[in-house]
Amino acid sequence: MTAQATSRAFVSLIGAGPGDPGLLTLNGQQALAQADVVLFDYLANPELLRHCPQARTVYVGKKGFSEYISQEQITELLVQTALEGGGQRVARLKGGDVYVFGRGGEEAEACQAAGIPFEVVPGISSAIAAPAYAGIPVTHRSVARSFAVLTGNVKEGDAHYERLSGIDTLVLLMGVRNLNVIAAELVRAGRSPETPAATIQWGTTPEQRTVTGTLATIAQEVQRAGLEAPAVTVVGEVVRLREQLRWFDLQHGGPLSGRSVAVTRTRDGASGLPDLLRTLGARVLEVPLIRFAPSAQPDEVQRRLRDLKGLDWLLLTSNQAVAALFEHLEAAGLDTRALAGVRLAAVGPSTARSLRERGLQADFVPGTPGARHLGSELPVLAGTRVLHLTSQLAEAELQQALEARGVAYDRLEAYRTEPAEPGQNELERLKGADVVTLASGSAARHLAELAGTDFTVAVMGPQTAEAAHALGFRRVVVAETPSLEALAAAAAQAVSGD
Repeated sequence: MTAQATSRAFVSLIGAGPGDPGLLTLNGQQALAQADVVLFDYLANPELLRHCPQARTVYVGKKGFSEYISQEQITELLVQTALEGGGQRVARLKGGDVYVFGRGGEEAEACQAAGIPFEVVPGISSAIAAPAYAGIPVTHRSVARSFAVLTGNVKEGDAHYERLSGIDTLVLLMGVRNLNVIAAELVRAGRSPETPAATIQWGTTPEQRTVTGTLATIAQEVQRAGLEAPAVTVVGEVVRLREQLRWFDLQHGGPLSGRSVAVTRTRDGASGLPDLLRTLGARVLEVPLIRFAPSAQPDEVQRRLRDLKGLDWLLLTSNQAVAALFEHLEAAGLDTRALAGVRLAAVGPSTARSLRERGLQADFVPGTPGARHLGSELPVLAGTRVLHLTSQLAEAELQQALEARGVAYDRLEAYRTEPAEPGQNELERLKGADVVTLASGSAARHLAELAGTDFTVAVMGPQTAEAAHALGFRRVVVAETPSLEALAAAAAQAVSGD
């Protein structure tokens, strides 16, 4: 292997944490942002892929004893991908921690053997996070001064439980299927059958479920509750602290508890909606349906901005239009002084807020958000000249409403709206969502084209609702106000059936 062949190749082995996307480390987030390709597994929360919109993503999931792809195949793919095209930055996103029963050591050895530089970004292990979220500290000065983390996979051989007699707390990973055997062996090794035990399924996520018992009963309790992998089992006196220290499951019992909500967004965009939905208990999937691209005619846009003489109104019908306006002003060597003498109209409160954040006040916002209402309510007379900064998918209703009033309407393509197809794994999860949120008619259109209209959707505003109905969506709930809080409430209403 030549040095040139691996000159750009680099692998980041990243611990994704136990499920809660907020538990990814800052170093892990930075490594994802720099990656060309991301290989992610079954226990890595797909929400983390929002940190790498520029990367190609590859699902290499393994689930229990039913392997989608073997570890040997994953390791080979990791090396091959890093060496492709003269070298790529590859992020290997692994559930929990890289080295805690994550087989990250084998992947690191493969990189070293291939001459590929690599780094290890440790992650928070479910061995400590899942018990903590269930109200169980793995150590406590008054109860337990030591703990051990074990694999419950009996295929790995004899666990020699008798050697652990002096360990206060035992944490078992990957052991739910063999829990009855493990519990019996622990009793034979000297643990009391009355030792408290707890099993936590999907720890740190909205689906978290916990059952408690003793070594003599925990396997039966788990079976009775229907708990399956992934699950963590804790054995020891610390389990008794759960009732007084439990917190997570008490705070996450909202109207969307256990429900899956798909949030459609732009490829490189972000919003506070996912966090609002999580406070209601939702499992959130962020799905990029559209991306914003530069205008195909930037010179024309900038030429017009240099000379707005005779123009009465500048119309802005999206947050992206505001962002594009300032990008074109900067590219033209201008600032907001170029807009002096021109009045600004925003399509709704959100767009008006984007203007305020940049130091400009909208001169007009319609009482009801939407292009149709902007066109009918804008305070203009016949002969008024307006310029609409928009994408190539301009709202026809706005032009029609204004021209019907005798207004001289013109528009410029300030940016482009294009499809941003999600990956295959994202698409499969999207199809399983209980409700999908749509913030615009273009998002509704792209969803229909990508995956059909057999979805329950919560939409932002009556115009988006009309677009959704026209496309064939039949289960549509409209947010009461044009706000993220109202859209989250609409999602909750959509799954409640009210």
